[in-house]
Parts: sequence; C-alpha cells; structure tokens
Amino acid sequence: MQQKEWPLWEVFIRSKQGLDHKHVGSLHAADAEMAIQNARDVYTRRMEGVSIWVVESKNVHASNPDEAASFFDPANDKVYRHPTFYEVPPEIKNM
Repeated sequence: MQQKEWPLWEVFIRSKQGLDHKHVGSLHAADAEMAIQNARDVYTRRMEGVSIWVVESKNVHASNPDEAASFFDPANDKVYRHPTFYEVPPEIKNM
C-alpha cells in the first residue's frame, strides 16, 4: 500500500490530569500500530499524554446534528436521569 492510500485515523489522548480521552486530531497511517506511534510523535511531544487511542475514521459513526431535537427528545421524559434527586457526598471528587 502506498502512502497516499493509507487510511485516515482519529486520535484520542488522555492527559495526565484528565480522566477521559479527548479527540486531538487525525493522521494517515498504514495500520493501527503505525497510527499509535505517529500519534505519539505528533500529539504528545511534551510528554503530556498517558494513553493514546486511534480509530480508523471509517469506523466512527455519529448522529446527525440536524436531528438532535428528535434524537435526544426521549431523554426528557426520564427524570430519574437528571441528578437533581441525588445528593453527592462531599468526599466524592471528580464528579
């Protein structure tokens, strides 16, 4: 496979201070191993990451923002999903 045919990969980095991975960009690579190595070199030059995820772009599926109202509407009638019924103890951090 020639370099111009390499698939596009989405890169997610977990920072030392964070609890979640954040999308930081995209890159082309021949396979997942190369994508991780390239992501390390491109997106963590200052040793700020503790974990890297790469996902081939063709495997990312998303909802349509134009349909957000109808897509998320069912959540409005499930009041138990809203945290207003719960008290969080003071010793709980990172909420």
